[in-house]
Order: sequence, then C-alpha cells, then structure tokens
Amino acid sequence: MIKYFKSLMVLAASAVFLSSCDKVGDLPYYNSGSKPVLSASSTTLIAQAADSLNDLVTFSWTYPGYATDSINHKYILQIDTAGNDFANARSREIMAGLSTTYTAGEMNELLLSLGFKFEITYTIEARVISSYGNNNDRLYSDPITLSARPYKIPPKVELPFTNRLYIVGGATAFGWSNDTLQGPFPAVRELTRLDETTWAGIYYIDGPGGYLLLPLAGSWSNKYAVHDNSVAGAANAGSFGYNGGNGYFNDNFPSNMAQGSNWYKMTYDFQQGNYTAVKEDHPMKNDLYITGSATDSGWTNSPPASQKLTMITNGIFEITLSLQPGKLYKFLDTNGAWQPQFGGSQANGGDLGANYGGGNDPAAIPTPASSGTYK
Repeated sequence: MIKYFKSLMVLAASAVFLSSCDKVGDLPYYNSGSKPVLSASSTTLIAQAADSLNDLVTFSWTYPGYATDSINHKYILQIDTAGNDFANARSREIMAGLSTTYTAGEMNELLLSLGFKFEITYTIEARVISSYGNNNDRLYSDPITLSARPYKIPPKVELPFTNRLYIVGGATAFGWSNDTLQGPFPAVRELTRLDETTWAGIYYIDGPGGYLLLPLAGSWSNKYAVHDNSVAGAANAGSFGYNGGNGYFNDNFPSNMAQGSNWYKMTYDFQQGNYTAVKEDHPMKNDLYITGSATDSGWTNSPPASQKLTMITNGIFEITLSLQPGKLYKFLDTNGAWQPQFGGSQANGGDLGANYGGGNDPAAIPTPASSGTYK
C-alpha cells in the first residue's frame, strides 16, 4: 500500500512538470514607433502674479505611432535651462494624452526651482519622451527653445523689517551676548545680503547651544529660528521661519555640524524658506588691505593703516582711494604676509581670484582708465 502511494506521488509530480513545459506560441512582435514632434502654444512665457491661475502655455506632441492601444502610452515632458542637456530637468508625466498645460503659477514655480531670478528673462528648452507604460521603446523629441521670465512672489519667510540680520548663539564666537549698550555689534556679526531675499555669512561654529538670527541687534523680541532642531541633518540644511508672534518657529538652529567644529558658509533663502551650512576651507578674516603701484606705499606686504579697508558686513569690505590709470593693485588679509592675496583682471569690477598659499597668485587688478576718486 505504501509503495502504491509513492508511485502515485511520482506520477503526479511528473504531470505537473510536464504541464509546466507545454510549448506556447511565439510572443507578439511590435514595431518601434517614431519620435514625437513637440510644439508649444507660445514660445514667450512671461506673466504677472495676477495671472497665476490662468493658463500660460500648452505643450503638444504628435502621436509616436506605437503598435498598441494608446491608453498604455506614457509621456514625460522635461524643461530645463537651455544648453544644460536636461541634466537638471523638471519633469511632468502624462498617461495616454498628447498635450499638457501649465498655468502661470505652475510655470513660475518651475522657473524659480531652476534657480532663476525674478524679472529676468532666461532661455529654456523643453522635450517630450514617449514610451510604453513599462518604459519600453523610449523615444525623445527634438528640444524646442522658449524664453521665460519668472515674476515676483512673496517670500515664504517674512524679510527682516530692518533689512539687516545678525547672528547670536552659544555655538558662535560671540556667545549669547545681545547687549548693544556698550556699542554696536561688530560688522562681522551682520550677515551679508546677497540679493533681495538671501543673506549669508561665514562663521566658526563650535560646541553646543545652537544659534539664532536677529533682525535687530540688542532685541530678543523678534528672531528667526527652526521648528524642530532634532530633525536629522538639521544642522546643515532645513527650513526656518520668523518667530515674531509665531511660536511655531521656536527652536535654536542646531550646531552639531556633520563636519564638526569648523568654518561654515551659512546661507538663508527667505524666498524658499530654506537654509544651508556648508563647510568652508578658509576662515573669514576681519581685516583686508590694499597694496600695489596704485597705492601710496607701492608694492608691500605691510601696507599702512590708511590702506586698511572697512568691513561693512560679513565678507564685504570697502575703501575710497584716489586712483591713476595704468597702475595695479591687490588685496591682502594678513598684514606682513603675501598670502592670502586676492586679485582680478577687470578694472571696474569682476570676480576675485585668490591664493591662500601654495598656489598661483591671482592677476593684479588694473586701475580704471580715468583718474579720480573711487570706492
């Protein structure tokens, strides 16, 4: 009886095996489609805030001629800065359709996410990628070129009512001191306004206690802070807000930086409501001197006090001098040393090159073509 039962099990297993190997017909073969052709209802994308809910542009593309029902087709519209090869593209997925429309508000948000500035016209490119729903047979349209200009929208975080911003906190070299009775804060404590809605500064961050940002030196009534400083990574990036009457933002910015105690370039974007703290290899010096044939002392690494610039805010220095054409100058941040030194090639302003030691010295800056007093 037991032997008979085992025989039945072997036969059953064989049947299952044989049934799983039954020959089926050939799989269907579908011809590839042809790349879609993209077009736009307008190639000039300019609007105002009042138009935010109105349709601004419709992108349309031709049917790529796939062999199966169009309900299974997928399209991805990509938009990026012209010449960027769509490396930083913003994408929208459309199933089975042959067009998509952006309102002025949607397009404005997309342009701002690409880092575009308000009221400046940029050149952008768009393309569409077609495929089956499982991404097979991807076909790329040729890109089309458009001009686009983002309009101004209110920043997510209220701007400082003083148009100024100061740092205070136990994690900084200044501690929690907020007393202005003995005089104003040193200029290095004031962050620099990079544009209408962005402030930044380079600070040494060390130890616990965190920090806050104040729009008014000497006052605790208003501050910029975070909602929850225990969020992973909050020391190096996150969102922030204004505490003036809003208890939601009531935690200090955290200071336990991922790279430890060090110098950091700290940037606060009020438009997007985000901040970053990125390790900086070179400290922020409080001094800067001008030297060269354009100055009274000539080329020297020990210029006199009259050639010391004034720090206005963190990283911004200025001096007013009489200059003659055909002369040259550079900047030094340590009196008595040739490095670090800073220079450039443009007589009326431009990018600064630097040698912090061990590298090639930057070019000497030429004086303007006309003699006069210059700041």
